[in-house]
Amino acid sequence: MKLPLFPLKLVAFPGEELNLHIFEPRYKQLIADVEQEDLTFGILVYSEQLMEFGTEVSLKEIHHRYEDGRLDIKTIGGRAFKLLNFENPMDGKLYAGGQIKYLENDFTVSNVQHLEFLFYLKEVLFLLKFPTQPDPENTTSFTYAHKVGLKLEEELKLLKMTSESERQCFLIDHFKRIIPAIKAIEKAKEKIRQNGHFKHLDPLNF
Repeated sequence: MKLPLFPLKLVAFPGEELNLHIFEPRYKQLIADVEQEDLTFGILVYSEQLMEFGTEVSLKEIHHRYEDGRLDIKTIGGRAFKLLNFENPMDGKLYAGGQIKYLENDFTVSNVQHLEFLFYLKEVLFLLKFPTQPDPENTTSFTYAHKVGLKLEEELKLLKMTSESERQCFLIDHFKRIIPAIKAIEKAKEKIRQNGHFKHLDPLNF
């Protein structure tokens, strides 16, 4: 399958709502074609160089049209893909495109693992003071992937995985590493806040 492509320094995850500001002529043309021909397009990951993986996205709405032609758009992620060839620009277009192959995606995961994943996810979101808690029925490895401190390279690694079980294991390991670090930072902040205050110290018996 051939898709128009929009390389960006980010990972778009399946099911994720992504808002974009469009200002370059080539991407104004891309969105015009997507809107007029009811097409999807691909967000291709760029990290130091163009990567082979990305996510197909659909245009949900044009949120705002500026007088100079710029656009604010809302999109939603579909299926992850691997790039087979890259054409820049596509024939007769200003923007790039390429042949892609969709990645397999097995969403099977054991109930025990899913509960463990949710336990650590809730702890991380609580420590980060995230305003909402995950819905157990509708939360996957992708739902909060941009909220839990992954580096771009780690997000790409997550996107490339083809099973929910593998992705949740990857995130559980990540959560176990960062939870102590977040707690240590909060403890340090509390010590800093207490500097200059009168302290009530318990006597030590020794």
